[in-house]
Amino acid sequence: MLHTSKLTSKFQATVPTPVRRALQLKAGDVIGFEIEGSEVRLRRATVLDLAFAQALGGTLTEWSSAQDDQAFQNL
Repeated sequence: MLHTSKLTSKFQATVPTPVRRALQLKAGDVIGFEIEGSEVRLRRATVLDLAFAQALGGTLTEWSSAQDDQAFQNL
């Protein structure tokens, strides 16, 4: 079943109750978005996901200039 939510002007959305229940989410939980082609999956982020993302973030600096941000902002 498809559940929907509307984006606010700040690009925030409410996670529908059936989705929150299925993922056992509560306020303050971190969620992850997995992108594959034109599909996106939402899931509860694990401690390992967060540690990996934090460790990886410090190594990907080759495209971290203001010029790069401007060049890639519309992709």
